Amino acid sequence: MLTLSSLGERIAERRKSQGLSQTVLAERAGVGRTTLDALENGRSGELGFSKITKLLAALGLELSIQEGSARRPTFEDLMREEDNDQSLDRRR
Repeated sequence: MLTLSSLGERIAERRKSQGLSQTVLAERAGVGRTTLDALENGRSGELGFSKITKLLAALGLELSIQEGSARRPTFEDLMREEDNDQSLDRRR
């Protein structure tokens, strides 16, 4: 699941890859630079949908909706995952 914090990290990565400062991106998106800074650094408790979509559009990105995984892992799934992780441990 995408969190607001991880979304902020992705926005920061994309902004930097495009050589944009926070000020320039904020101006293009019509949001405050402090709002963008808080989002990129995980300090934004909540942020309106319109601000997020404006930032994404200014970076050439968009949100999409997809089916989520409704199934929680079973105990057996978790045990197999741990076995696989341990098989990669080269100290054995």
